[in-house]
Amino acid sequence: MIRLPRVEIKEGDSFESAMRRFKRQIEQEGILREVRERKHYQKPSERKRRKMRERK
Repeated sequence: MIRLPRVEIKEGDSFESAMRRFKRQIEQEGILREVRERKHYQKPSERKRRKMRERK
């Protein structure tokens, strides 16, 4: 199940503040990081090596 971030725009809110909240939600949920990881194909062995490096 895919959970997409949702930002409610209240009356009197500016577009910029709503956009900041949306970007913050995306960052907190790790969506941008996942998109960057999936941008290029990684072999399973490369993926395993990268995860091991991140854990250290």
